[in-house]
Amino acid sequence: MNIYIPELLKNLLPSGLMTQCQALAFKKGDYLFRQGERPIHMFYIVSGEATLTRTGSHGEVTLLQRTTGGFLSEASLFTDLYHCDALVAQTGQAIKLPMIEFKKSLSDQEFALKWIQLLSKEIMRLRTQAERLGLKSIKDKLIHLIQTDGKQGVLNLQSDLKSIASEIGVTHEALYRAIANMEREGLIIKKTNSIEWIK
Repeated sequence: MNIYIPELLKNLLPSGLMTQCQALAFKKGDYLFRQGERPIHMFYIVSGEATLTRTGSHGEVTLLQRTTGGFLSEASLFTDLYHCDALVAQTGQAIKLPMIEFKKSLSDQEFALKWIQLLSKEIMRLRTQAERLGLKSIKDKLIHLIQTDGKQGVLNLQSDLKSIASEIGVTHEALYRAIANMEREGLIIKKTNSIEWIK
């Protein structure tokens, strides 16, 4: 399989680690890794979509992260076991890198600094997500998602509404109802692959 390496990785990875890149094609329903397994690879999602989920003691599933482009397993770099499942939501491709070589490469100060900067952006994203989850109404959560993850008031939907419902902490039925109400109120325009907020 030919390896397409995004510019972000080309600018981030030192040459020695770049040679370790391997392409991985995945299909909807595949697992990149399972909770409790030993971390062997770092994954970078190039296309498609993968989610990090954790199943509770009563079988309830919590969505921790939805990724359509970027690293998926950075939190497992210094852990003995994966803390969640990485489930593919949309068919696509990833790049995988060996964890051991990735850790060794952090002795490169330039790479280490770039990695810290990337993780800082991820912390900001998680804080934004926590802010959104703290909002009470579904309407406010959806508008917040459009404002933070959309461009010029338009949120492109790269996955189904069930995935988005999990991300904002509501049931998909409740999200469908909220979208229908907001459309009737003239607040949004829902298309097949996007939601536009009418400011």
